[in-house]
Amino acid sequence: MTPPSDVKGRRRIAVRVASAQSYRRRSHRSVRILAVSVALAFGVSGCATGSDSVAQGGTFDFVAPGGQTDILYDPPATRGAIGALSGPDLMTDDTLAVSDYSGQVVVINLWGQWCGPCRGEADDLERAYEATKDLGVQFVGINVRDIQRDKAKDFVIDNKVSYPSIYDPPMRTLVALGGKYPTSVIPSTLVLDRQHRVAAVFLRALLTEDLQPVIERIAAEK
Repeated sequence: MTPPSDVKGRRRIAVRVASAQSYRRRSHRSVRILAVSVALAFGVSGCATGSDSVAQGGTFDFVAPGGQTDILYDPPATRGAIGALSGPDLMTDDTLAVSDYSGQVVVINLWGQWCGPCRGEADDLERAYEATKDLGVQFVGINVRDIQRDKAKDFVIDNKVSYPSIYDPPMRTLVALGGKYPTSVIPSTLVLDRQHRVAAVFLRALLTEDLQPVIERIAAEK
């Protein structure tokens, strides 16, 4: 016959084991719930970020019929406006924004010092700028994918570029152009009318004679 003290002892051990097993089950369940909660939180956060990015893109919806590289958006009433676009000035680090040039035609050029066609068109863009700036025209460059800022600065100095550029290696500012704009195409140039609606897009390197007449026509719009 088992002594009463041994029976009680075994019962206490059984209770401890059951309690430990129950605790482990509750702990595992809590971990699973936490994991699901974290996953849902990230999922919601990711959706919110995507939605915000689209909202920041303004009303411009990039369309290139038939894969064209020169696209004109006419009549003016059909044009979409870009979203807020700003960033650090490449040369000074001051904040540079398209909104600084309210009421002006703004020509935005995406470029990188690593890009051969960008080097080829630099003189042509500068000539177009000098020829049209007195018409209320402002050029703004966006320097992309240049991790070494000094090299991008050397490009500006060596090519005697007189208009400012936003320094944006990760291309974050381009969310202002909407989700469909082909940001992989460098160089590319956009011409905004005086209401900062996109009037023209060029998905190639440009000559002065390609760009200047377009700028002059848009600057003359009433």
